[in-house]
Amino acid sequence: MSSDAPDPAAGYLAETVKEFRKYRSLAERAMAQVADDGLFFRPAPGGGNPIAIIVKHLGGNLASRWTDFLTTDGEKSWRDRDSEFVLTPDDTWPALRARWDRGWDALFASLASLGPADLERTVTIRGEPHTVIQAAQRALAHASYHVGQIVYLCRISTGESWEWLSVAPGKSGEFLRGMLDRHRS
Repeated sequence: MSSDAPDPAAGYLAETVKEFRKYRSLAERAMAQVADDGLFFRPAPGGGNPIAIIVKHLGGNLASRWTDFLTTDGEKSWRDRDSEFVLTPDDTWPALRARWDRGWDALFASLASLGPADLERTVTIRGEPHTVIQAAQRALAHASYHVGQIVYLCRISTGESWEWLSVAPGKSGEFLRGMLDRHRS
């Protein structure tokens, strides 16, 4: 590979960060449309996780997996996963949002500290070995899964006042033309 050729490993890291940022932004733009009480609404009688629980769980997961990422198991002894699915009086929206931010901050700090040579290193999650690439892909899939749930619940909660985060219904042709025009220039 010539010295001016792009480094695929560096490209992978940059694209991974970009995708995580995209999913975080998607969830946050969706949640910004919901009144605080809507964030705690249970979507089904007797069950179904409200947005607040998904936020609590994903924040806890990201903090556990990405704190001391290269040197400790991704399932930290201080994490109580089962409690992430229970709301307590301490689980106010500001407290849950702080937990969400701590998880994402741990993720982005760890990703920023990685270099291309780190991608084939081995980390463990619950004792199971993963390359850094595998662990990052696992985390990206997990985050995107829960972000999809958050967006869906936000959409239901807001009803007709929903502001579309992607292509609005009936606007696909207009969106496609805009994309083609932008990429032709």
